[in-house]
Amino acid sequence: MKRLLQINVTANWDSTGRIAEGIGEAAMAAGWESYIAYGRYMLPSRSHLIKIGGRADQAWHLLQTRLFDRHGLESVQATKRFIKQIEQVKPDIIHLHNIHGYYLNYPILFDYLKRWGGPVVWTLHDCWPFTGHCAYYSFAQCDRWKSGCHDCPQRHSYPLSYADRSRQNYEAKRKAFTGLSNMTLIPVSDWLKGEVEKSFLGCYNIKRIYNGVDLTAFHPANKKFSILGVASVWNERKGLSDFMKLRELLPMQEVNITLIGLSDEQIASLPPGITGIKRTSSIEELVRLYSENDVYVNTSNEETLGMTTIEAQLCGTPVIVYSTTAIPESVASPQAGRIVGRGNVEAVAKAIDDLRNGSWKPDIEEMRRAAKEKFGKQKRYEEYVNEFTRLTTVNHMDAYGIYQGNSAVKVMELTK
Repeated sequence: MKRLLQINVTANWDSTGRIAEGIGEAAMAAGWESYIAYGRYMLPSRSHLIKIGGRADQAWHLLQTRLFDRHGLESVQATKRFIKQIEQVKPDIIHLHNIHGYYLNYPILFDYLKRWGGPVVWTLHDCWPFTGHCAYYSFAQCDRWKSGCHDCPQRHSYPLSYADRSRQNYEAKRKAFTGLSNMTLIPVSDWLKGEVEKSFLGCYNIKRIYNGVDLTAFHPANKKFSILGVASVWNERKGLSDFMKLRELLPMQEVNITLIGLSDEQIASLPPGITGIKRTSSIEELVRLYSENDVYVNTSNEETLGMTTIEAQLCGTPVIVYSTTAIPESVASPQAGRIVGRGNVEAVAKAIDDLRNGSWKPDIEEMRRAAKEKFGKQKRYEEYVNEFTRLTTVNHMDAYGIYQGNSAVKVMELTK
């Protein structure tokens, strides 16, 4: 039985953790044995779980990041212990997700992967792997990552640091992440694929696979007229201030706005007409909130895809999003929503008025059909399993001298 080992900051928790869980389940359904290694936060999993490091390791990693901008360069002993566990598992393929998050030392990990020599798949959920510091840069209008980071304008964003090692971090990542003979990169959107191709990671085979959504979990329910916004953390990048402006443009007595994911302090400071709810990890609660609102508004200024936008469509709720980064790709079809210019709150208000007065009549069934076809997790995760099978088959042939080189030859052609 072939063995899959995935590595992510969480296990079956939050978006990337649930994606890794779904891929593991798809692999097991295809006859694989599945392991997931994680750093922080987990929920029960069908895969074998491996915990990397402990609270003391993560606290030290966080402190070194804050003081010296050494994110991904600590957790030395935790990573060495984890590599011993990898050798015990003996995976046929290693699948990386988010290796940032205060739990892993990436130079040590990649030095091992280069010695190991087996196939590696890396799903890129954000831009951290090819920048000197940040996970997102579009809102800051920074393109230093294209040639070599320096004088980072976002050192106070995740992973927050009071120092600036962006130049050194950029070079450390380029040295660590390049030079693998058998790595495939999987960005989660066409926009992110285009960015990766411009970076030092552009030397690898790159294949876009959209994130998958559980089609059985997200479904329509009864509605009342209201506007919904969701974020894991609300800040300027997510467009919280745009919702304040939107509140002023819409009639107070006729339209309510609900925001999910706010802190206690943010909820206390909301103006009348906006209802604030703290972050929830309950799928059932999210389905209810998506379904009972008439429109989902995503005011985020940058995303590598936009899972909440997809989930809203599956619940029968049309969407309004900004035309920036990969966010338009999350709108499943022209009938699913409106795409307006970034920061154009007046256009958002106009789209809401069109929905209220009936001049915009979304085709809900077509919207859900398109979202299921484009983002259904079964098809998306089967793409991963097919890729795992192809890579491990090619790697096995290479070990016996049957296959040489890096040419993109299909497995079916190799076996003729």
